[in-house]
Amino acid sequence: MGFTLYNLIEAALLCINAVAILSERFLSKLSGNANINYPNVGGYGVDNQNSGGAKQQLLTLIRSVRTVMRIPLIAFNVVTIMFLILFG
Repeated sequence: MGFTLYNLIEAALLCINAVAILSERFLSKLSGNANINYPNVGGYGVDNQNSGGAKQQLLTLIRSVRTVMRIPLIAFNVVTIMFLILFG
């Protein structure tokens, strides 16, 4: 079995699925604060100098992926399953 572009895309899809199923309780335990709100993530008129450390930025990235990729992940998973059914 060779390493193909499809295998790389499938591995990325599995990693994004793993991030998408993380619960908010688990993420709050990682951050160390049970009542954590979304930090200032930048944007218009927001000072991004005090955006937190690498851990806080990673947690913000995980929350963003969970928010943005919820609906597209369903479609990507269906397409991947169809490819596996059709082409083995």
